[in-house]
Amino acid sequence: MNPKRRLVSKYEGDMFGSFGMQIRLIVRLLADRRISLLLKALPVFSLIYLFSPLDFAIPIVDDAFVLWLANTLFLDLCPQEIVEEHRANLERTEEQKRKQEKIEESDIIDARYKEKGKG
Repeated sequence: MNPKRRLVSKYEGDMFGSFGMQIRLIVRLLADRRISLLLKALPVFSLIYLFSPLDFAIPIVDDAFVLWLANTLFLDLCPQEIVEEHRANLERTEEQKRKQEKIEESDIIDARYKEKGKG
């Protein structure tokens, strides 16, 4: 039995971070030559639909649903090993950035000071 695929990164507590990670994942998959052009058409046509004047229902809800559906289908239909490869690379890069930020935060020294000439 196949394990369930993750649609977002392991940083699930940060809604905007995981959304940004999913966008970067889709962009990487669009640039990957191993993904068929037919599959790549899903997110591309969903963006075209977003900017087109055609709407089937309430414009914002309609556009959001089409974007979500197309991108979810794209991630589901892409070969799992390629998706996981790109996801792992993105998460590794994100982890390195977080470690760098922690090092910079640890350089801060919290101390009291007194200006010369004042009380």
